[in-house]
Amino acid sequence: MSQWQGQRIQEIDVTDAAAGREHTVLLDVREADEWEAGHAPGAQWVPLGQLESARFQIPINRRIVCVCRVGGRSAKATAQLVQWGFDAVNMAGDAIRLKIKDHVTVVTNTRLQNSYPGTHDTSNSGFLSAAFSKHTESSDYYLGTTMDQIAAKQIGRETQLASLELSMDLNPLAGVCNNGYACVYQNCLSWSSPTTPLPSEAHPRIVFERLFGEGGTSAARRAALRSRASLLDSFNDDIARLKQRVGVPDRNRVDQYLESVREIERQIQRAEASANDNLLPDLDRPVGVPAAFEDHAKLMFDLQLLAFQADITRVITFQMTRELSNRSYPEIGVADPHHPTSHHGNDPEKVAKIAKINTFHVSLFSQFLQKMKNTPDADGSLLDNTVYLYGSGMGNPSLHDHENLPILVAGGSASGMRGGRHIKFDKGTPLANLHLTLLDRVGVRLDSFGDSDGRIDDLFEPVTL
Repeated sequence: MSQWQGQRIQEIDVTDAAAGREHTVLLDVREADEWEAGHAPGAQWVPLGQLESARFQIPINRRIVCVCRVGGRSAKATAQLVQWGFDAVNMAGDAIRLKIKDHVTVVTNTRLQNSYPGTHDTSNSGFLSAAFSKHTESSDYYLGTTMDQIAAKQIGRETQLASLELSMDLNPLAGVCNNGYACVYQNCLSWSSPTTPLPSEAHPRIVFERLFGEGGTSAARRAALRSRASLLDSFNDDIARLKQRVGVPDRNRVDQYLESVREIERQIQRAEASANDNLLPDLDRPVGVPAAFEDHAKLMFDLQLLAFQADITRVITFQMTRELSNRSYPEIGVADPHHPTSHHGNDPEKVAKIAKINTFHVSLFSQFLQKMKNTPDADGSLLDNTVYLYGSGMGNPSLHDHENLPILVAGGSASGMRGGRHIKFDKGTPLANLHLTLLDRVGVRLDSFGDSDGRIDDLFEPVTL
């Protein structure tokens, strides 16, 4: 095959004789002179330097085999693919295999009946509430308490923050956003009561300060940045005393954690410095965050990891992209606005573009799960002791329906969740059944939630006591 030129990576079947397993994508990452000298039969040629551009053409649900005569090059390509969320193996050296899929369950054919008549507003508001949204343009909105806040009322009692609400966009709470619905329905994932929507925060610096301190006005915070190299510097004495009281292994863990905190603070400071020089307005991106969507999202994910790792909170919601977002993604070859593209009308070109956007988003989530898996926690990893629900309240955006919702459940193996599976219901099943099941697993027992009519017992295996 010829060198990658922007086309979709081809799929073929090859067999790893050592592992005895089938693979469907074979990438040859050697350079041009090496390719001419000889290459793997049937391989798609993607030089290592072009892997970044080619990654969005690689099917996310296929196992990737990287081959190269130079083992270090294929190993590097494999490691990079793993970081991006692919299940990749290095044929020229030791196998590097992504195990995140063993921690993820796909759940299909769930529905949100109470989100009809079918709008972007009710898609968002119903996702965690499974409740009916009162049709109003005013402040007399009414929904239902969302499942995250039900959990927060019980498991958030002992943490610094009962819950943390994050987003990627500026989300106004006032006004009318769409179809005569108040903006709170579209812009707030979390509701602590049927009449109390919780605003989300998209600015990494503000989230950081909420987790680790440093209050005051924005002007005061900027002044503090100039006068102090790091927020942690003010706690040097406390940190020193803590390290004297713990053993060497715990001391090393404290050092590693504090370095992670410092690195994120440095990232935020670099982002703010860059923002001062960026005069291009961006209505979807709050001022002072990284210019690239990927960098912003990774920073927000890193803050979530730190919050869990330090047990500052045990409940987080993250609106990765808002309904009706007109953000474009030129970095993955999609210059068209997100929302109009999602109304694809079965146009193959638009379907391909929206698939690219969805793959991009899922790849960022996958990278975050890999970090969670690599973070020790109790007798396992942070991912083992965390349950994440990823998805949307919109099924087919062209139809504005709430059927066959895209749902992933990740983590939770410490509580008996069985990953690496696809649970497909024969008929539309209330998404509230999943909410009820997950609430059970975090110790919040309810008889019902929203329009639930049962639980999804297959999501978990029996726990042996």
